[in-house]
Amino acid sequence: MQLNIAFAGLVVGLIIGLTGMGGGALMTPILVIFFGVTPSAAISSDVVASFILKPIGGSVHARRGTVNWGLVRWLAIGSVPSAFAGAWIISNIGGPDVEDRIKRILGIVLLIAAAGMIVKIWIQSRRPQVDEDAPVHIKPIPTLIIGIVGGVMVGMTSVGSGSLMIVALMLLYPTMSSKQLVGTDLVQAVPLVGAAALGHLLFGNLSLDLTGSVLLGAIPGVYIGARISARASDRFIRPVLIAVLVISSVKLLGASNGVVLTCTIAAVVAVITWTATAGRQLTTRSATVVEPSRSRVDVSSASQTEPDRA
Repeated sequence: MQLNIAFAGLVVGLIIGLTGMGGGALMTPILVIFFGVTPSAAISSDVVASFILKPIGGSVHARRGTVNWGLVRWLAIGSVPSAFAGAWIISNIGGPDVEDRIKRILGIVLLIAAAGMIVKIWIQSRRPQVDEDAPVHIKPIPTLIIGIVGGVMVGMTSVGSGSLMIVALMLLYPTMSSKQLVGTDLVQAVPLVGAAALGHLLFGNLSLDLTGSVLLGAIPGVYIGARISARASDRFIRPVLIAVLVISSVKLLGASNGVVLTCTIAAVVAVITWTATAGRQLTTRSATVVEPSRSRVDVSSASQTEPDRA
């Protein structure tokens, strides 16, 4: 067991528990950039670790009844075979620079994942209130396509089940409640990641020592993060996560140190601006909630004192 990797797994697990995203999108580049793990080994180990972590969140939503099993079925029909195929495809990328090519593929997918997270936050901020008991009319063919595309990406890079597929589901089913979206995405990810894990066990470059070290920290991290998320907002964690993904992708794509430094400074400025804006919006909303309650108190007091004056 490698305790430094276990600590990284703990941090990533906390983020997964807090935000519901960031597993493959964070753990794989961390292993490659900071610990010098080859991209193929990092992807294989992270996929297998995710297969053990995914049921933790999925089982909670299944017990609460916030899973659309019809959607899970159509997504799985597309994602399970395509995830297995994705693992096979990435294992057959040959040539003397195979690890560099896999690193570039991972960098591109991380950029797409960061863009997907931004779109997700934007959609969530503008989604109207929906009736959680309203029936969801399933669109089989588009849902199947989401499963196929998401499965290939997860099989090849371990990225996409939590950061990309849920965004596609939001766009396809705008009237679906957020709880059902998250629950459905978490549950459909279990067979998806299971198929990808099987593919990497058969074709990939799996390191059991590496996978065990990640899980040693990630399992308690997910549990602690999930407990904290019930009491704390993740509005400040998500922009940091997006910034880390952008910086990681630039690094994996082979950018110079100057470009990486520039992206880092830009990301820090963006996060600070985002955090300040979110804080002002939160304060404004709180004041809006408090003000009507004060008005009601004033009206109540006036109605009580009026008879005395008469």
